[in-house]
Amino acid sequence: MPLCQRPTLSRRALMGAAGATFAWAHIPRFARAADARDPRLVVMILRGALDGLSAIAPLGDPDYSGLHGDLALQTGGEHPALALGGFFGLNPAMINFARLYDARQAIAVHAVASNYRERSHFDGQDVLESGMPTPGLVQSGWLNRALAALPQGARVAPRTALAVGATPPLVLRGAAPTLGWAPSGLAAPTDDLAMRLMDLYAHTDPMLAKALQAGLDAEHMATKRGMDALKPGGDVTLAMLKAAQGAARLMSADDGPRIAALAFDGWDTHANEGGATGRLAQLLGGLDGAIAAFESELGPTWKETVVVAVTEFGRTAQINGTDGTDHGTGTVAFLAGGALAGGRVIADWPGLKSADLYEGRDLMPTTDLRAVLKGLLADQFGLSAQTLAAQVFPDTIGVKPMAGLLAA
Repeated sequence: MPLCQRPTLSRRALMGAAGATFAWAHIPRFARAADARDPRLVVMILRGALDGLSAIAPLGDPDYSGLHGDLALQTGGEHPALALGGFFGLNPAMINFARLYDARQAIAVHAVASNYRERSHFDGQDVLESGMPTPGLVQSGWLNRALAALPQGARVAPRTALAVGATPPLVLRGAAPTLGWAPSGLAAPTDDLAMRLMDLYAHTDPMLAKALQAGLDAEHMATKRGMDALKPGGDVTLAMLKAAQGAARLMSADDGPRIAALAFDGWDTHANEGGATGRLAQLLGGLDGAIAAFESELGPTWKETVVVAVTEFGRTAQINGTDGTDHGTGTVAFLAGGALAGGRVIADWPGLKSADLYEGRDLMPTTDLRAVLKGLLADQFGLSAQTLAAQVFPDTIGVKPMAGLLAA
């Protein structure tokens, strides 16, 4: 983005030393929509490819346990799966998602995938976040393009989005204004230092001055919302929790962003994956805690919120020789929020017999992830099917927005 690329390294270092959170653009203010709705959307990218069969298990499929071996969830035992209806079971690490499911505030979409069918993390993440038919075409993301497509007076205010992390995820890069925030261990700048920096750049680099002011505004907003104590931790699950808490506190403010994107690494489980317990369960517990943090911190606004967690592709149905899974295709997407018509698993289940697997190895995708994302954008923010097919997810006229995801 222009404001990211313009500063020299020394200028970036100076801003970092000042402790200012770098905002990617100025934050405009827009009036709330006339219908008094105040919807929010959070997109969480799970980088590394989530094993959907160990996250939400098709316990009713007779071929599941034999294929997934030691990683398969069980209906009984010391760590039984949490029931999601009669066919599917949820990883026991996700107790909050199960609670929200029972409260009809959570949906799982299974056997889902983007349009990408190879198994490269880099290209898969590029397609997932760009929303384009193939990797490497653009440097903008579908969520930013959705933000740019919102008409004046749309059902979201202000028309900005929040990118959580040191750099904005691709899904939020683009022309529409966004705000960047990341938990920082650096000391905040004094008012005197901030004023001197602003005076310096006001005369020498007005664009950088504008970016610095936006960064200081973000830092002040974060401090006001009680976020000055949030520090990044070495534990990935703690990092998920802190990022979610910070994002939710900013989004709960009357003048805060209504759309956010977060990205979490570490989901590549080639070896020692674990099933109901172990590495994957720890990651799923972190995701579960992050969802619960949004629910808690958003307070009354949770009822108009949707959180969606997606990954670039799934993993093989059969485990490998190192008690892990290799790069696959079909997987699961998690949706949570008070705005959902939840309490269900959406799946056109393909089966796990050898003849039913994609290329003889992966869960066959039967639902296009773009249909799910289109459905959320249409119902939350009123974007038309034509806009979604032409601007947000180009060349997808044949992919219809999934209907009925939100409560009436």
